[in-house]
Amino acid sequence: MPTKHAHHPILATIAAALAGAAITRAEEPPDLPPVTTPTTQEQYDEVFKTNIAAPELPPEPAPQALPAPSPNMAVNLVVLMVKKGVLTQEEGLALIEQAEAEAKTAQAAAVAAVPPAPPRQEGEVSVSYVPQTVRNGIRDEIKQELMAEAREEGWGKSSAPEWTSRIRPFGDIRGRYEGIFFGDGNDNTGAFPNFNAINTGAPFDTSGTLFSPQYNVDQDRDRARLRVRLGADILLGDGFTGGLRVATGDSNSPVSPNQSLGGSGGNFSKYQIWLDRAFIAYEAVKNEDYELSAVIGRFDNPFFSTEVMWDDDIGFDGLALRGRASVNDRVTAFGAAGLFPVYNTDLNFASNQPSKFESQDKWLYGAQAGIDWTINEDLKAKFGVAWYEFSNIEGELSTPYVPLGPNDAGNTDATRPSFAQRGNTYMALRNIIPTAANGFGTTNQWQYYGLASSFQVLALTGKLEYSAYDPVKFALTGEFLKNLAFDANDIGAIAVNNRIGAGTGTFDGGDTAWNMMFQFGKTAMDKRGDWVAGLGYRYVESDAVVDGFTDSDFGGGGTNVHGFTLGGAVAVSPNVRLGLKWMSSDEVSGPPLSTDTLQFDINAKF
Repeated sequence: MPTKHAHHPILATIAAALAGAAITRAEEPPDLPPVTTPTTQEQYDEVFKTNIAAPELPPEPAPQALPAPSPNMAVNLVVLMVKKGVLTQEEGLALIEQAEAEAKTAQAAAVAAVPPAPPRQEGEVSVSYVPQTVRNGIRDEIKQELMAEAREEGWGKSSAPEWTSRIRPFGDIRGRYEGIFFGDGNDNTGAFPNFNAINTGAPFDTSGTLFSPQYNVDQDRDRARLRVRLGADILLGDGFTGGLRVATGDSNSPVSPNQSLGGSGGNFSKYQIWLDRAFIAYEAVKNEDYELSAVIGRFDNPFFSTEVMWDDDIGFDGLALRGRASVNDRVTAFGAAGLFPVYNTDLNFASNQPSKFESQDKWLYGAQAGIDWTINEDLKAKFGVAWYEFSNIEGELSTPYVPLGPNDAGNTDATRPSFAQRGNTYMALRNIIPTAANGFGTTNQWQYYGLASSFQVLALTGKLEYSAYDPVKFALTGEFLKNLAFDANDIGAIAVNNRIGAGTGTFDGGDTAWNMMFQFGKTAMDKRGDWVAGLGYRYVESDAVVDGFTDSDFGGGGTNVHGFTLGGAVAVSPNVRLGLKWMSSDEVSGPPLSTDTLQFDINAKF
């Protein structure tokens, strides 16, 4: 008669195992060697414990409690299934009890069916046992069925929520020593105003007796710096992905996540964390021959470029499209385009005026097309042509007015850069009327400054890679840039810097930049001992590119610089590398300024 557990294959197997073990024990092999008959109570106890009690079924469990660990494998399996929740405790106990009852019945039948054993000699006893081959067969059968059940029901799977499997965290930590050394002949007479400090603070009174905020050009400095970035890529399904990253930084600078140790007030003050990336991307097409994707939010630079146009750390706000298409086996065309808000006018501008001023929003429109060309198995090339148009990024002279105080805004104050480095040409924004209230132009001349030039930049970028000596590879990268909106005559009439003769002579700015970098080494940098070295030269005139977005390290950051870069890096483990870089720069135009910068880095990624 079938039991109530007979429908479950594993339970049926275990029940059969329990009963079978007992039945087998009743079968006495006729060829067992004789065993000496014990003569004392202690000997009887020892024979019973060694030869009979151990193979027998486990002791009867206490009511409502699972049996203790048993030498009987089938009983232990039932207990394990109860603990894993496959059976309830009541079902397990019932199964063991039922199997034992059936085993006793089967034992009686088996004993009755066994022919009478030959008469024992005096001193001999018979010992029942389960042959090892039988026990191995039971074990293997139950193991196979149990593993199949485990796969189907997901035993042992992680209890973590499903959404965690779609997140891929990453990060890096960089420590840096930086030394900045200035030449002896630098002009320290007030020729290098810090327009960023002026524009992000109170306006500067040009009629006063104090210098405006100035850049350091004569006192060497050294500092320890830290960069920490932590982010995650998020798989959203159906072609969608997302991304987040936070980073350190002395300020909300778009080009530097470095935090100077001892900065932000010093005295072991805590440092700030900034939102560095946040985007949603969609891959509309992705196969061997074609790709098309879109991204919105704040994301990595979508263009093929060098750090002369865009600093390596800069993030783009807005919307970008990217794609590629195979032309043939050796040539693939690529492209990128985007719309990026550079500045959005404050909702309440001007905050201290009941009648608000017109918006002064700034935008960047960018587009690029190019090719990847496999010239032969050892030589590859990549070329791109890009157009970057900045809308309303230049300054605008205000409507004539008389500021009644430093906070009395002009209607074009928002055209000043919200962040700048140095090198671009600047113009005064406030058209202040000379009246008796300001001493007819001799007092209270509170001023902000904007970019004197418009920017429409044409960029030609190329790279050659030679790998005949793999794993050592050679690469030559170059870029040429020209600001087609630059007009020296118009700018010269309003420029307040980049003049020959300490701000009183001829305007000496320019619109062209170029950059060359040669690198060689085991560029993968994915195992201990890999290394890379490089040598570069750049020439960047004052208004070739927007100084707020170019490299933040060379020459102290910004434009109107030229000079050499020499450096290298070596991997000390697959995830840790050491780097050393030396940069030497001079001003292209205006008063003399030479700067040397040394950087030693240790960078760890995870």
